[in-house]
Amino acid sequence: MNCIIVEDQPPAQRILKKYIEDIGTLTLKATFTDALQTMEFLKIQEVDLMFLDIHLPKISGIDFLKTIPNAPPVILTTAFPDYALESYEFSVVDYLLKPFSFQRFVKAVAKVPVKSNKPSSSQSIEAKQEHKKELFIKSGYELVKVLVDDILYIKSEGDYTEIFLPEKKHLSSESLRYWEENLDQGQFFRVHKSYMINTTKIEKISGSQVYLKGKTVVPIGRTYKDDFLARIN
Repeated sequence: MNCIIVEDQPPAQRILKKYIEDIGTLTLKATFTDALQTMEFLKIQEVDLMFLDIHLPKISGIDFLKTIPNAPPVILTTAFPDYALESYEFSVVDYLLKPFSFQRFVKAVAKVPVKSNKPSSSQSIEAKQEHKKELFIKSGYELVKVLVDDILYIKSEGDYTEIFLPEKKHLSSESLRYWEENLDQGQFFRVHKSYMINTTKIEKISGSQVYLKGKTVVPIGRTYKDDFLARIN
C-alpha cells in the first residue's frame, strides 16, 4: 500500500518511517509537516493510507479531515486521547496514542482495507524471495536450523520462547515480540499474549480455540480474537 505521513515532529516522523520500512507491506510516498501541503498533494496523487497527527500547525488533523471530500483511510497518531470519539466520524481506521509499539502499529495497519488488485507474476516472485524459508534459532550456545514452513506455533515462556515443530520443539532465547517482527506477518499471527501460530497449519477454529495440524490446540485470547478472525476472513 502507498502511504504518506503528516507529522510536524521529526522524532515522530523517524519512528513512523522506521515502522513503515520494517513492516514491509507499505511504501512511503511522501512526508508532510502541515495539512496544507498534504491537501495539494492529494489533489494530484492517490494514496492507500495516511498517517495523520492531530496537532499540526495552521490546521489541525481533525479540521483537515473535515475539508477532504474523499479522504484515504487514515490512522491518527497523537499524544492526546481526547479526540478519539470525534475522529471516528471520518475515514479513521485506528487511533494510535503516542508512544506506540511496533506491535500496535502492525495491528492498526492490518485493519486497513486492502485493494484487490492482483499482483503481476514478477511482483509475486519478488515477494516470495523476501520471505525467509529457513532460519537459525539461537538455542543456548547453539544455532539450530529450522524450516519456517515446518513451524506449527511459537509459545512464550517468560524471557524465552518455544518453537514447536510437528515432532520436536526448540527453546529459543528470543522473545515472542522478536518473532512477530521477524517472521512473515502474512503467515504468522499472534492469537494470544503467549502464542503465535502459523496460519497455514490451521485445520479449524472452534470458539476460543484454534486447531492446528497434528491435533494441536492453541487458545485464542479475548483481546486478539477480533483481529484474528478478521485476518482469517
